[in-house]
Amino acid sequence: MLTDRDTLLRKLHELRSEHRDLDTVISRLAPHPVDQLQIQRLKKRKLLLKDEIAWLESRLIPDSIA
Repeated sequence: MLTDRDTLLRKLHELRSEHRDLDTVISRLAPHPVDQLQIQRLKKRKLLLKDEIAWLESRLIPDSIA
C-alpha cells in the first residue's frame, strides 16, 4: 500500500520531469519564434509547475523546531 509520502514523491518526480521537458521545448522554440503566444503559454505552465514543486517539497520536508 502506498503511503502519502510515496504518492507525494511520485507526483514530485512527475512534475520535475515535465518541468525539464518544458525547459527543453522552450529552448528549442526560442531561436525560432514562430508563435510567441505558444512560448508564453509554455513559460506560464513552467512557472506553475515550479510553484507546485516548491509546495510539494515543503510538504515532504519535516518542520524543524529551532
